[in-house]
Amino acid sequence: MRKPSAKQLHILKFLQEYMRDHSYPPSIREICSGCAISSTSVVEYNLNLLERLGYIRRDREISRGIELIEGERVRLVKVPLIGTIAAGTPIPVPTAETWRVDGEESLELPEDLASSGDGVYALRVRGTSMIDALINDGDIVLMKAAQVANNGEMVAAWLKAEKETTLKRFYHEDGRVRLEPANNTMQPIYVDAENLEIQGKVIGVIRRL
Repeated sequence: MRKPSAKQLHILKFLQEYMRDHSYPPSIREICSGCAISSTSVVEYNLNLLERLGYIRRDREISRGIELIEGERVRLVKVPLIGTIAAGTPIPVPTAETWRVDGEESLELPEDLASSGDGVYALRVRGTSMIDALINDGDIVLMKAAQVANNGEMVAAWLKAEKETTLKRFYHEDGRVRLEPANNTMQPIYVDAENLEIQGKVIGVIRRL
């Protein structure tokens, strides 16, 4: 069965909380306001998908005609959104030791998408060097904390001497590392293996709409 997206889960959670607090469903505009969605058509689209997936029933003949279908709820886990990573020319960012700070932004995601949340964090992407891997500027990548990677895996690579980080595919080549973009207009970055620290591997992407 197809799983709801992060946006659909956010709407579903709002519906559950609103109906718990008010004993009746919200209006479409209240969903827009409560979920920070600017367009009623986006809410309608996602409600229709939630209905198709079996989470709600809708009666379009009446105002607030939304009914929650009881059953096993999707378990959400909180994932910290801890900064920005370059998919392009490397940019300076804090090291892993200083990423996690009080008040950091977080995302609530399905447990299966976020691998139960253990060692998972999120980074906002800046740049287009991974666009052929369907990761664009403004998207969010889900990362699993890791210090080693296999050839071809997408990693957050920390360049120690430069104090910069970048999102690329990892390839180990005879004492050096090739960081390969997924954009045929860009060239790979070559670094000494001793100058590189892997800080995580990509396990998912949340695309900007």
